[in-house]
Amino acid sequence: MNHEHPHHRHRRPDHRRHRPGSDPPLTTSLTAVRLGGRPDLPLLVLGPALGTSATALWGPCARLLGRDLQVVAWDLPGHGTNRVDPDAADDPLTVPALAAAVLDLVDTMAQGLHRPAFHYAGVSVGGAVGLQLALDAPDRLESLTVLGTTARLGDPDSWAERVATVRERGTEALVEMSSGRWFAPGFVEREPDRAAGLLRSLTDADDEAYAAVCGALGGFDVRERLGAVAVPLLAVGGSADVPAPPEEVRGLAEAVPDGRAVELPDVAHLAPAEAPEEVARLVREHALGPEQDAPGPEAEQLAAAVHAARAAGLTAAEVEALVRAALAGEDPPAG
Repeated sequence: MNHEHPHHRHRRPDHRRHRPGSDPPLTTSLTAVRLGGRPDLPLLVLGPALGTSATALWGPCARLLGRDLQVVAWDLPGHGTNRVDPDAADDPLTVPALAAAVLDLVDTMAQGLHRPAFHYAGVSVGGAVGLQLALDAPDRLESLTVLGTTARLGDPDSWAERVATVRERGTEALVEMSSGRWFAPGFVEREPDRAAGLLRSLTDADDEAYAAVCGALGGFDVRERLGAVAVPLLAVGGSADVPAPPEEVRGLAEAVPDGRAVELPDVAHLAPAEAPEEVARLVREHALGPEQDAPGPEAEQLAAAVHAARAAGLTAAEVEALVRAALAGEDPPAG
């Protein structure tokens, strides 16, 4: 069940524009978005990509994951459900601060009863937060899946250029570029509503909050620390991903002691939106193990035959003989 209220703003309050000479008015508090699954199921926390909301990115995938997991996502400051308080001030945003905020969010959900361990999956900056969690709080993670993520995403200069663009022209100026980087060729034509929802979450994002996350990514680099990651890692890359090229995703997995990589064909940067069924399967299997196949018709027929034999008053030995014969493909014993 999605507890987010669908609400899209097409005009921005003035406070969302950059004020020259001021630092971003931003806190690192996060908002939780419940996307499915019963509270008694294992907890899976999902992290977003820059410029996206949790629901737009993970919604289709989360509906599948909710069969076996309690699925809770979080929104970046100034994105989705997480509105920025213009009067609040905090230190510059960092990936470690976001990771600490994820732990605070999970602990708040637990209502102080215990500090639960959880499964985690995140895209791009959400994946970077997952790597940081694995380094800072490995005892809290049961498993880690990162998608469209590398140990260093971009470089400080490119992020500084992005910040300058957003502060001058707003996140609307990034729509064309982001569409080309987020989606593999043909996706927008196949899934126009899904693509439009994601691009709307970009234009709805607070300019200063977006810029602050860019700054956090500009300072993120854990390439020299990957050998210390002790959490089972699945790194998922898209064959058409430009921000996180497949070879770099494979290199990330190879540098982690218990890491493996999967490459998805015809997928770019936002795999949960582009290939929700495959991503749901990968995340679920990494967290819980391979799904058991449902009983085939032969097993159901055998169960029905055993039930009928018991109803007919056959002894346990006669039922066993019936089952053995069926499993061996023989005719049932005469009786």
